[in-house]
Amino acid sequence: MDFAFLGSTWLTLLSGLPLTLKLASGAVSCGFVLALAVAAMRVSGSRLLSGPAQAFVFAFRGTPLLVQVFLIYYGLGQFRPFLQEWGLWPFFRDAYWCALLALSLNTAAYSGEIIRGAIGSVPAGQIEAARACGMGRLTAARRIIGPIALRQALPAYSNEIISMVKATSLASIITLMEVTFIAQKLISQTFRAVEIFVCAGSIYLLVNVAITRAVWALEWWLSPHLRARPREPAALEAAHA
Repeated sequence: MDFAFLGSTWLTLLSGLPLTLKLASGAVSCGFVLALAVAAMRVSGSRLLSGPAQAFVFAFRGTPLLVQVFLIYYGLGQFRPFLQEWGLWPFFRDAYWCALLALSLNTAAYSGEIIRGAIGSVPAGQIEAARACGMGRLTAARRIIGPIALRQALPAYSNEIISMVKATSLASIITLMEVTFIAQKLISQTFRAVEIFVCAGSIYLLVNVAITRAVWALEWWLSPHLRARPREPAALEAAHA
């Protein structure tokens, strides 16, 4: 095995990591804001709100992300006069913004369902207790429903974040020089696909391990009952004496 080649390839691929992280963090941030709106519309109980949100989720969960990237980057380019008239062409002619939009809309559809499910998993007794204490809707959402739903959603949402990091590789299709694009460029120059893709895969793996550890730490911090130390048997006997 050529370790010198692997080392130089790994360093070369790292030059695309900032763009990969920028795309992933931007998509997750924008997608989370959109997901909150989608989840709120889904649980609102109003057909005028839940209907469009359900259609949005159905469309973006039911079609491949690659197709969505193509439709936004190449498809909307056919409406250039209209986009120029409204001043939107500088946005849609840039591959980065098109990729970011596609990733954000895609993760918003999945994350919206995750958040909706987490809200639905909040025990009804907790909500009734909040109302009995005189809390309004917003106060109960901020102090009771939100924290419980956040803990419930974290495991599934961490999977969505990891999926977004891996999905940034699709941006290479529209010539963004992230990790996968650089890997493909190196393969065309050296014809050593296995070594190069092993290096690229290891970079994605390390990033996702870091994300997983960070989410675990956040979940532990948000779960005080997991941090509480069990009381010693002697202390328990003294307490009951």
